[in-house]
Amino acid sequence: MNYKNEEEFLKNYNSDIYEKLSMTADILLISVSSEDNDNYRKNEEKRMSILLVKRKDYPYKDCWCLPGGFLEPKKETLEECAKRVLKQETNLEDIYLEQLYTFDSLNRDPRMRVISTSFVALVDKNRLTSMINQNAYWFDLIKRVETKDKVTLTLQKEDEVIEINIKKELKEKTTDRYNYSGLNNTHIAFDHDVVILTGLERIRNKLNYTDIVFNMMPKYFTLKELQQVYEVILGKKLLDPAFRRIIKDKVKKTNKLDTGAGHRPSVLYEYKN
Repeated sequence: MNYKNEEEFLKNYNSDIYEKLSMTADILLISVSSEDNDNYRKNEEKRMSILLVKRKDYPYKDCWCLPGGFLEPKKETLEECAKRVLKQETNLEDIYLEQLYTFDSLNRDPRMRVISTSFVALVDKNRLTSMINQNAYWFDLIKRVETKDKVTLTLQKEDEVIEINIKKELKEKTTDRYNYSGLNNTHIAFDHDVVILTGLERIRNKLNYTDIVFNMMPKYFTLKELQQVYEVILGKKLLDPAFRRIIKDKVKKTNKLDTGAGHRPSVLYEYKN
């Protein structure tokens, strides 16, 4: 049919000729914070944590997933959806949030065709003033093992341990990009095992060219604390001189001191924004 103008086209337009799909926003919430330490003489260790939610309903009832929810297409953007979901499911708001990736595999949701746009949110969980919801829990990333074609992540919450196994295949040799796929991770819902690894890789890469790490730091911190956060994210130790070169233009010294028990007072720094 030929239309005279756009108004006539829209008046006669039939959206039912197209297949329907749904969209969700899923949030990978990451914290690198000090773990509990009963020995006050021992330096506090930093550990990465990921927030997971236990599903109450089918599909994947009683499995763990990332906080997420369906987009209200006529009411909100994807980022607005992510912020709403984060508030509803975790009671958290006003934290760093950036879009990660769109996951669109054909069978990622058994109910219907669902495309997910994932987001990464960063926070120092020790600074949170809001209590997270009852079915949301912090899992510590206690181990990461990587081979040529597989990554294994071990997460722990108190006495519960989750092992996530992910296959990796080189996608582009020139850019060192990989395709990831879950390996029978029945305790993780949907494809959130792949979302988790993708987000961890994004944060690790962005550490080299952005100041993203300071979203996980308190306002004032020692250089040792900052170095520990870098090392946890990168998964390796850094030599002090090399680390100082990395952050020399990112921080400024204050006149404050960390006088915590068990160690000599240390100068506190803050982010130079």
